[in-house]
Amino acid sequence: MRKIITHSTIALTALFLTACSQNEIKVPEAHEAHADSPTHHAKHWGYSANVGPKHWSSLNEKFHMCSEGKQQSPINLIPTKDIDLAPLNINYTVGSKSEINNGHTVQVNMKSGNTLNIDGTTFELKQFHFHTPSENHINGKSFPMEAHFVHASADGKLAVISVMFQEGAENPTLNMMMKKFPLAKNQEQKLEFSKDYLNTMLPSSLDYYEFMGSLTTPPCSEQVRWIVLKKPISASKEQIAAMHKEIGMDNNRPIQASNQRVIEE
Repeated sequence: MRKIITHSTIALTALFLTACSQNEIKVPEAHEAHADSPTHHAKHWGYSANVGPKHWSSLNEKFHMCSEGKQQSPINLIPTKDIDLAPLNINYTVGSKSEINNGHTVQVNMKSGNTLNIDGTTFELKQFHFHTPSENHINGKSFPMEAHFVHASADGKLAVISVMFQEGAENPTLNMMMKKFPLAKNQEQKLEFSKDYLNTMLPSSLDYYEFMGSLTTPPCSEQVRWIVLKKPISASKEQIAAMHKEIGMDNNRPIQASNQRVIEE
């Protein structure tokens, strides 16, 4: 177990940044499915009734992995391997450019220049978006909100940093976002905040779990590298409620089978 060292596809990426629901991608949507391209909407999908997660694979043949995949996300994280993970370098040096309610989540699109380096590969932060309540669970525990920071490498690989929220003090970055609520669906609004605000979205301790998973929204593509930070950050009860109201629904895909995946810490 160790701390992250930090200074404070392409089609896959497009679907993921439009969403995390994928949410979101312009890099996908939702994850939500959620690459740098305009927000993309495939055949309609959602979180309830006959367009909900149980039906995603039947809505579009491109969504077949939602039911056939063996490394699907989200999961309940119960560590299976305690190793000396290689240092994870986060270098967030620039701020945001816009935010959007894409119909599945609220997503903040980032300026170029924020990077994550893993094992010699550089991933650029494209966007982050929200799920209320959390999608991933940690040792069986759900959280009232989860943010997914979606990164893409030059060759289209994806890495997602997941940050959990608990009720507590207000978060200043959320306050800046919420000044523009309610957002018109699918219409980007200018939102510029500095790297200092961006870094308030990360906890002081960067211990983490790591596993291989998928987008949590259609097309549920796999080979996504997941980094789930162990320590949550705080948002006020009112902020969490405002985000849920803006999204307009619970936008969390149910927990998927781990299928004996290695979950490292």
